[in-house]
Amino acid sequence: MEANYITGVVKQFRYYKKLGEEAMQQLTDAQLFWRYHEENNSIALIVHHLAGNMLSRFTDFLTTDGEKATRNRDAEFAVEPNDRAALMTMWEKGWSCLLTTVEDLTADQLQHIVYIRNEGHTVVEALNRQLAHYPYHIGQIVFVAKMLTGENWKSLSIARNKSADYNTEKFAREPSTKHFTDEV
Repeated sequence: MEANYITGVVKQFRYYKKLGEEAMQQLTDAQLFWRYHEENNSIALIVHHLAGNMLSRFTDFLTTDGEKATRNRDAEFAVEPNDRAALMTMWEKGWSCLLTTVEDLTADQLQHIVYIRNEGHTVVEALNRQLAHYPYHIGQIVFVAKMLTGENWKSLSIARNKSADYNTEKFAREPSTKHFTDEV
């Protein structure tokens, strides 16, 4: 059961990473840095925040507090990377840290206590916390990307008015047990 949890968490993190990447691929470089208003975050700022959070939380995950003294959270929302390449390097660095750490966890470590801002969490609780946090921001990325691309948007899920076709195809198969991300 515990090994299945770790495998499932990794698959879900990879799924949301892919959603963010597919949304950003549909944008021009300028659109990655677009803001509706100066108080709103650009996609670049969201990526900066995600990467900063991932590096802080998952560096020395089991042995140090997840809010590292070296992290400057406020700067994550103020200083944008210079260009798409720098942005994607930042993105990959954060995700690599997270995925390597989570993939290396063992079932025996799931009840280990880790700290985030000096508050104890089991490893399961800490992973669930991040599995709620990161998709929240990926949703923001997708929403902004969809607004900016308008009619040129390529759906990342079931396309509008295609639910019946999708369900027909799904229910035409034999029932099976697998992770929902296995086919995406």
